[in-house]
Amino acid sequence: MKALQVFKLAAATALVAASLHAYAQDDAASGAAAAAQQASPSHALTKQEKAANRALSRKVRSALAKDKKVDVAKITVRVRDGAVVLQGSVPEQSQIEHATEVAKGVQGVTSVKNALTIRPNES
Repeated sequence: MKALQVFKLAAATALVAASLHAYAQDDAASGAAAAAQQASPSHALTKQEKAANRALSRKVRSALAKDKKVDVAKITVRVRDGAVVLQGSVPEQSQIEHATEVAKGVQGVTSVKNALTIRPNES
């Protein structure tokens, strides 16, 4: 009977020791990956690029909102590296063309892809 208890205790101890060892390796590996990511200048550049894209998107959206000839209620502005994509819908064809011109006029915009569609005015 005592031998069985000793065997169970030894097995439990081995399991705990193996779990701690596996956890320590996993933690060390993720720590090394995190350190490599922080040291990489491309990681910081990606954050800067995202911030610049968001800022330019806000500028384009603001310029469209200030223009009285464009209804921006259903327009989404997406930006990547200065390239702007306008998505959504407007009530008239002339607003599609005008939105493109307004977006091109914002400083920092390199190109504009217009994916706007016409929707009838809702009464």
